[in-house]
Amino acid sequence: MISPTADESDERIIAVAGPTASGKTAFAIALAKEHGGEIISVDSRQVYRMLDIGTEKISREEMQGVPHHLIDIRDPKDSYSAGDFVEDATRLISEIRLRGNVPILAGGTHFYFDALMYGLPVESPVNVALREELASFSSEVLIAKVRAVDPRRAERLDPKNRRRTIRALEIIAAHGTVPERTSDTPKYAIEWHVLNPERDELRARIRRRLMEALDKGLIEEVRTVREYVGDERLNELGLEYAIVGEYLRGEREKDSLLPTLSDRVWHYARRQKAWLRKLELST
Repeated sequence: MISPTADESDERIIAVAGPTASGKTAFAIALAKEHGGEIISVDSRQVYRMLDIGTEKISREEMQGVPHHLIDIRDPKDSYSAGDFVEDATRLISEIRLRGNVPILAGGTHFYFDALMYGLPVESPVNVALREELASFSSEVLIAKVRAVDPRRAERLDPKNRRRTIRALEIIAAHGTVPERTSDTPKYAIEWHVLNPERDELRARIRRRLMEALDKGLIEEVRTVREYVGDERLNELGLEYAIVGEYLRGEREKDSLLPTLSDRVWHYARRQKAWLRKLELST
């Protein structure tokens, strides 16, 4: 836990951050019960309906009566951006405070935390002609183009998420790089609670969670989502959906799912841990 940066007034906000499989959900619920809180999900995929097993989405029973926000609010064919999150979270923080409750931000999409606290990068207009030109390139070529100009941004992108990669190239074309955040001063004073298990423990938790997801029917969930959104969009919905999608298309064996998912999700968790180290140094 990081020492609180907010006082004990009605204006405080509590945040629970950590890598995937670190126990954020249960911890946030305990805090909400203790402080009279409502939870705002900081998760870029739990906003989508249908993505339940693959995102380890909390069930109604698991909420234990604690209000949760920004879960199941979008169709998976639609997009949800950091700008959408900032707008929704800002509104919800005000509404929760007006009800006399404490806003509790909980999740692992750390870019959303940054956007809420420090503002979004500078906006760039849509470049239709450039998008049409880039659409003809493979995902590998697109990410290589970003890496050649802005390695920092390339490191943060999912190479299979063509939509975000093309948007990054669109911004690079306008500004030279993808600009950093707009402010160094946090918008809110936040009491941070960081869950950051040790390496071996976290790797074991990730593998166990993935085994449970496969047992619960992850493959069938991905099959249903794929039939609804198509392969291109499926690849944008996260590692679990992209990799199981490869199996459904006959591009990999079923036995490869668990080891591949465990390895890829662990690498993603390492990036989350790097963000947490920066957070600990700045608070």
